[in-house]
Amino acid sequence: MIRKWFNGKTLLFILAAAIVTGTIFYSSYLAKKIAADEQKRMETWVEAQRTIADTSSSFNLNLAAKISSENSDIPIIEVLVGEKDSITNGYRNLNSKKAKSDSTYLLKKLQEFRKQHEPISLVINENPYTVNRYYYGDTVLQREVQYYPIVQLIIAGLFLSITIIAQRTSYISTQNQLWAGMAKETAHQLGTPVSSLKGWVEVLKEISATEKLSFEIEKDVNRLELITDRFGKIGSHPHLEEKDIVEQVTIMIDYIKRRAGKKVNIILDAEGEQRIPAMISPPLFDWVIENLLKNALDAIEGKGLVKVHIKNAATQVLIDVTDTGKGISKNNIAKVFEPGFTTKKRGWGLGLTLSKRIIEQYHKGSIFVKHSEQGKGTTFRIELSK
Repeated sequence: MIRKWFNGKTLLFILAAAIVTGTIFYSSYLAKKIAADEQKRMETWVEAQRTIADTSSSFNLNLAAKISSENSDIPIIEVLVGEKDSITNGYRNLNSKKAKSDSTYLLKKLQEFRKQHEPISLVINENPYTVNRYYYGDTVLQREVQYYPIVQLIIAGLFLSITIIAQRTSYISTQNQLWAGMAKETAHQLGTPVSSLKGWVEVLKEISATEKLSFEIEKDVNRLELITDRFGKIGSHPHLEEKDIVEQVTIMIDYIKRRAGKKVNIILDAEGEQRIPAMISPPLFDWVIENLLKNALDAIEGKGLVKVHIKNAATQVLIDVTDTGKGISKNNIAKVFEPGFTTKKRGWGLGLTLSKRIIEQYHKGSIFVKHSEQGKGTTFRIELSK
């Protein structure tokens, strides 16, 4: 699935890059073609000006006047150069209001036009020597063609981004459905044998001298029933109810303590609060606390301190699970909630992934690594809204 998504994204990127590259080359071709056409138009326009200025002949005068008047898009600045190189400016197709109000407007435009095109000269007199130089700039059409690749690049980028986001959303949705389906199927498959085992436990209780054995088996069956219930709730949207967080955490600490070694110290600090209510799904919330406590036990490797701190804040309940274990490297902090990531020799790397899903999707809270330092320990934080 990931490989298909990656290949699809790569194909889209290549396609978008090909479109943009082709557009840039074609736009460059069009810009050059338009520039060549405008240069010919300018040469024709200057020739028309020559005809108009030649008072000795009226040949094609009407045509020249028509050609001169029809230029309504090419911006032109006329520079008159005489014997003393005195320059006076005339202009066409520029902002006349700005030219009158801003004394530097024409000079700035002249500098801009000099960078864009070579001027076209028209000799007026040989003696005294007088020449008109016509500097011209790009038309609106040519500027639009030049900017078109940038617009196309933005559009292609937006298209690619939207497509990738849509694919990613679809991929996440598929994964979520897969998680839910697997959880429901697991709960369904466990349901029948667990129910059967409960019946056999009741039968075993009626047999004399099996009280201790039936009691231990019943505990394991109850544990299986709890796991089945958890998977059933993972596969559907759980019902949240108001529960005492201090009580829920205490129950899980007591459960873990019975399975921890004598050199492990697990303590709870609720800042003197006896009851801290919050909206939770008890089986799923317990599962998260159990996962965090088990991870803490693995981190301290049979010896050390695990502290659970609960703070009743104004709008949130904050739960910190801190251990004095080996810590998490900076490179791995961002990966701890990814499916399949684990540093243990045994394990599927799904505990923290499930915990994140339970807290963020079902409880609308957050869970993250608050702090970790190698050789000193790690703190995971859960934030629940009240």
